[in-house]
Amino acid sequence: MELADGDVPAIRFDRVTKRFGDHTVLDQLDFVVRKGDRVTLIGPSGSGKTTILRLVMTLEELTDGYIFVDGQALTHELRGGKRVALKEKHRNEMRKRIGMVFQQFNLFPNMTVLENIIEAPVHVLGQSKDEAKKHAHELLEQVGLPDKADAHPSSLSGGQQQRVAIARALAMEPEILLLDEVTSALDPEVVGEVLNILREVARTTDVTMLIVTHEMQFARDVSNRVLMFDKGRIVEEGAPDEFFANPQEQRTRDFLSAVL
Repeated sequence: MELADGDVPAIRFDRVTKRFGDHTVLDQLDFVVRKGDRVTLIGPSGSGKTTILRLVMTLEELTDGYIFVDGQALTHELRGGKRVALKEKHRNEMRKRIGMVFQQFNLFPNMTVLENIIEAPVHVLGQSKDEAKKHAHELLEQVGLPDKADAHPSSLSGGQQQRVAIARALAMEPEILLLDEVTSALDPEVVGEVLNILREVARTTDVTMLIVTHEMQFARDVSNRVLMFDKGRIVEEGAPDEFFANPQEQRTRDFLSAVL
C-alpha cells in the first residue's frame, strides 16, 4: 500500500518477525494501515493473524523488526545501529492510543458493567469519575445496553458481555481499535447484533480498525482493505468487492471456497 509523501500511517510493520521456539509465526512482515483505514485480516487458523494484533497491543514481544504507531516506535527502535527495546513507560503511553476487543470478553467479574467501563479511563487516562461515568452511559446507550450499568457480567448473555467489552474499549477513545474474532465465542443468533454495533462504529467514527474475523460478510461490509494471510505472510490484498469477487491467488480462492 503506497502512501503519499508526508502521510504517516496509523500502523507500520517493518520486517516484523515473531517466533515461538523454532516455529516462525510471522516472517519479515511489511505492511501499513493508514489512518482511518478498516483493514481485515483473513486466513486459516495459525496463519499469524491474531499474533499481529497481540504484537500491536504489546501482549507479545517482537522477535525482530519494528512496529510504528503514528510514526512512533512501539516497542523497539534503531539506536546507534542497534535494535533497542523501549522502556515500559513509553509502551504504556503508546498503549493508551490502542483499544482491543478479544474473543473472550475479559470483563472483571467482581465489577459492575459501569465499573468495568470506567476503570481504565479513570486510572489510565486520569479522567474524573463523573466524566468517565457520563461517557460510559453514552456508550452503553450506543451498544444498546442503557439499563445494564449496575449489572455484573455473570448476569449478562455472551452477546451482552461482548457489547460491554466494545463499550469498554471505546471508553479509552482509541485512535486504533483491534478486533480479534469478536464473534467466535457467541451463539449464532447474537452474532448479528454485535457486528451491527461495530458497523455503526465504523460508519460514525474515524477510528482506525485492524480486524481479524471469519465473518466474511462483515469483512466485506466494514473493510476498505482485506489481506489474506497464510503461514505468516500476506498472500493477497485488495479492496473487498474485488478481493471477494475476483481473488487472484489460488490459495485465496481455496480458502474462500471453504468458508463462503
